[in-house]
Amino acid sequence: MPLQMKLVAVTLDCPDPLALAAFYQQATGLELHPKSDADFAGLNGEYGLFIGFQRVDDYRAPSWPDQIVPQQLHICFKIEGALHEAEARLLEMGAGKPDHQPHGDKARVLTDSAGHPFCISTR
Repeated sequence: MPLQMKLVAVTLDCPDPLALAAFYQQATGLELHPKSDADFAGLNGEYGLFIGFQRVDDYRAPSWPDQIVPQQLHICFKIEGALHEAEARLLEMGAGKPDHQPHGDKARVLTDSAGHPFCISTR
């Protein structure tokens, strides 16, 4: 019988926790945790899921798609509406768009302000 485990938090390493929290807050509409500070910030997600951002000295951004600096983590988001509209809005907010796009018209791989790759999809 498997353990009864519930995912309650995901934490990303980054150089500036408040800036990365602000990026994801603007992208998702999640609420900033009231005890967020320059060393650790977080967003309160749906169903009790917490997304944390912790300061790491000498942080090195992932170099996706090559693995010279591994991606460490990959987050996927389901979006409402047109994929190209969500992509354009995220790019305006400071997301990056790698040249390599392995999913064609089904999804987009973008990078957050700390270089972590993430996908957006309508599925």
